[in-house]
Amino acid sequence: MDSIKEIYKIGLGPSSSHTMGPNKAAGIFLSKYPDAASVQVTLYGSLAATGRGHMTDKAIMRGLPGKEVKIIWRSDIVPEFHTNGMLFEAFDANGVKSGEWTVYSIGGGYLSEGKEAERKTAEEPRYRRNSLEEIKEILAKEGFSFWEYVQYHEDDDLWDYLGTVWEAMQNSIKEGLEDDSKLPGPLRLKSKAKQYYIRAQGLTPNLKSRALVSAYSLAVIEMNARGGTVVTAPTCGSCGILPSVLYHLKMAHGFSDKDILKALATAGLFGNIIKTNASISGAEVGCQGEVGSACVMAAVAVNQLFGGTVSQIETAAEMAMEHNLGLTCDPVCGLVQIPCIERNPMAALRALDVSLYALLSDGHHIVSFDKVIDVMKHTGKDLPSLYKETAAGGLATQEYEKSMFDSQE
Repeated sequence: MDSIKEIYKIGLGPSSSHTMGPNKAAGIFLSKYPDAASVQVTLYGSLAATGRGHMTDKAIMRGLPGKEVKIIWRSDIVPEFHTNGMLFEAFDANGVKSGEWTVYSIGGGYLSEGKEAERKTAEEPRYRRNSLEEIKEILAKEGFSFWEYVQYHEDDDLWDYLGTVWEAMQNSIKEGLEDDSKLPGPLRLKSKAKQYYIRAQGLTPNLKSRALVSAYSLAVIEMNARGGTVVTAPTCGSCGILPSVLYHLKMAHGFSDKDILKALATAGLFGNIIKTNASISGAEVGCQGEVGSACVMAAVAVNQLFGGTVSQIETAAEMAMEHNLGLTCDPVCGLVQIPCIERNPMAALRALDVSLYALLSDGHHIVSFDKVIDVMKHTGKDLPSLYKETAAGGLATQEYEKSMFDSQE
């Protein structure tokens, strides 16, 4: 497995796979062909199907400043390796092609050139053990907690990096609570975070607590919808879940920033296991890979903060994914807004619930975390492509009043 730093990326929304990944790819291609007069980019599969709503074209152009850029949309072609395929082609001033590069945006801002290319250039993995069962054996042998296991495998700058991540997460909440502007795109959605935060103040303590979690989560995911700065956790489309839960625990329960950084380490480890053994890409396995994975990360963070054992933490993780199995990715108008925005606060609240349920238990569970992740992977593979970020099925295909929509310009 890679460093958990790869799970937490600070960048611009609204999509890690459709915005961050293509933007990064464009920058890499520019470094390969800095003298190119023009660049043609062909987008395939899910990138082409929902790229306009996800601002993929704008992200690519930002990565190719000063270049004439032509975008070709080919949603009818779905690459075998991954649906989010891109072909970059560089041309000189005379229109002669000087080079090309095929790359895939595989979720969470990650890029891949394909299995064969990776096999030839693979570096020694940061973590040699990929399953939770293998990791638990080391924990038992060495007496490690999950965060200590992460600390052992990471560089000395781990805590500084996570500190920067945590600061960015908190900033996205604070800024999101202040911004009540209409969200971009044809749905003309109004921001809700500030309104929810204000209304939460008048509720009884228990209801207020849960309402604030919703407000915090909405603040982040609405920031993402505006193309603002967020942290992938593990993706942009699910970026409001983990920060909202951790911020709530800091504000309402007094957990220190130091404790929260340890929780982020554990959450990152579980996100890493999912990414390695299944996928965090909505275009590959549906929203269970995004919101489901983020729910797992939030659940284990909460459980650890409240003193959960290794078994209780695993129980929380397994439950968080089990109850998100089969979740489809069907964004209306191809935007990361409906149903994505509401799924973030719902998953944040679910993370709190499953964590409590696990804490009440003795940690014994029939279905292991590794097994449920394997099931998630196969469930995602079995989902028809129209339910995997193509906006070709589910909620995305329902009829809506035309008066709801602007132009997408």
